[in-house]
Amino acid sequence: MTVETRRVFDVGVASALDRGGLVEITTRGRHSGQLRRLPIVFHNIDGRIYISGRPGKRDWYANLVEDPHFTFHLVRGVVADLPATARLITDVAERERVLTPIAQGWGYGLELMVTRSPLVEVEFAPGVR
Repeated sequence: MTVETRRVFDVGVASALDRGGLVEITTRGRHSGQLRRLPIVFHNIDGRIYISGRPGKRDWYANLVEDPHFTFHLVRGVVADLPATARLITDVAERERVLTPIAQGWGYGLELMVTRSPLVEVEFAPGVR
């Protein structure tokens, strides 16, 4: 791979991460140990990448609680498999700040989202962005 190719790839990844939208993630099943891949929406809020979900229990979140390492797959436009770690967000003030625009976009009440929705910040391996 040439330096020029790598630079273009990074620009494409950075651009895809700036937009937010549909991706796929692969987690390790907490009971089975099997890899589980599913489509999910991510959000770029103030330059940070987050994954949340509708209020309620989510298997993907339970898997990340057990093992926070996962793969973040860009699947639209730029295609890339990005190693990542989930930082579980439990602090109420941080959850309110991050979930405010998500709750507004999805039409859920903020209090419901803060108390019942999964929320993780995606931390990428060095050099991804």
